Amino acid sequence: MKKDSTMFKIQPANRLHDVSEYYFSKKLKEIAEMNAEGKNVISLGIGSPDLPPTKHVIDTLCHEAQNTHNHGYQPYVGIPELREEFSKWYKHWYDVSLDPQKEIQPLIGSKEGILHITLAFVNPGEQVLVPNPGYPTYTSLSKILGAEVIPYNLDENNGWIPDFDELRKMDLSKVKLMWTNYPNMPTGANATKELFSKLVEFARENGIIVVNDNPYSFILNKEPLSILSIPGAKDCCIELNSMSKSHNMSGWRIGMVASNEQFISWILKVKSNVDSGMFRPMQLAAAEALKVDMDWYAYNNKNYSRRRALASKILDELDCSYDRNQVGLFLWGKIPNYYETVESLTEYLLQKAHVFITPGFIFGSNGSRYVRLSLCCNEEHLEEALLRIRHLRSKKN
Repeated sequence: MKKDSTMFKIQPANRLHDVSEYYFSKKLKEIAEMNAEGKNVISLGIGSPDLPPTKHVIDTLCHEAQNTHNHGYQPYVGIPELREEFSKWYKHWYDVSLDPQKEIQPLIGSKEGILHITLAFVNPGEQVLVPNPGYPTYTSLSKILGAEVIPYNLDENNGWIPDFDELRKMDLSKVKLMWTNYPNMPTGANATKELFSKLVEFARENGIIVVNDNPYSFILNKEPLSILSIPGAKDCCIELNSMSKSHNMSGWRIGMVASNEQFISWILKVKSNVDSGMFRPMQLAAAEALKVDMDWYAYNNKNYSRRRALASKILDELDCSYDRNQVGLFLWGKIPNYYETVESLTEYLLQKAHVFITPGFIFGSNGSRYVRLSLCCNEEHLEEALLRIRHLRSKKN
């Protein structure tokens, strides 16, 4: 029987033309193939915490999963217990008052919030401001949804914060959203009240919604801050937060978005048509996780502090320069001039030392001379990565 040739003429939607498969999706497949060949790659790439949440949180999940009434569909708005604990968490740690019924929306991870927010506020052809360097999903999802991406510069010489004079010289008439991410990924630049005040002022001046993506404020950071703590911010700003990094729950996919009642209602209008509520036992366990005290965060940060010391030695071994006051889950370093490109370094380390570190170009052109090391790797593996790199460089010299 002759095959129908129609299938060979089918093309993907035009929205896929300007985006590619997520860098880590492709790279992790390559690393898996290398590991299958026995190469034992040490990955310092993705920021997936390798330690678990507290035992009490896991016990809550297991206990609640035994309840036969907990396995049905859940409310799109999230269960009251989780919204209430998010509200208390924001008040305790950020000194931000949020109405748990109207100003908080739980999410299946904050990454989905980027999709929901863009769909709720940006029409095809309108513009979004995206940091360069910045999280690639801000760019890729905006393109998929038909928005025009306008990069704005973050520069080491300016402390990796926006140049507001440069921004004000731009034509902002079609801009709907500005994506920000402080504490910053990938650069490790910290949030400050001054920066957040300038962002709120900029949003008000230009009728733009500033969206701050805030998953790193508890990692190696003495003073967690929220942009919503600035007076008037709730009128023109949205904040995403996540339990992935702060509570070692990345695989659980639990995040939230906070803003004024009107903005949250528009976001819910999108979310309720795209996905469903999270598994109730996970929400109840997450509510328990939000109750942890300073000892929990201190314990987590002691681990990350030891790891950062080893990651610093790796950057030193590679002759990279870097800011020792970085916060967050990564270490960001500038490669020396004798490397032609950052990828020539990262691919050399992957193929010869079997150590994977992230090239900064994936975050934008302003990251093209930088590398990023994840601290989601135990000390033994970090020490082994350092030894491999030292041995490789000694052979080269």
